[in-house]
Amino acid sequence: MSQDLSLAQNHAFHLARTLMVPITLFRSGDEYGVLPADDLDDDEVEALFEYCPYAGGRPVH
Repeated sequence: MSQDLSLAQNHAFHLARTLMVPITLFRSGDEYGVLPADDLDDDEVEALFEYCPYAGGRPVH
């Protein structure tokens, strides 16, 4: 988890490119985190961006 959004965005895109799967950047409380999109339970966190290894990032909302 990170409190710096730009750092979390950078890690999310690099993780998407490494794993070659969509990655979701989410906020939980006052921290940001990243997980593969298939592993994220949307009920517990606020999804902000999704990073595709082929197309880059896009806002979820």
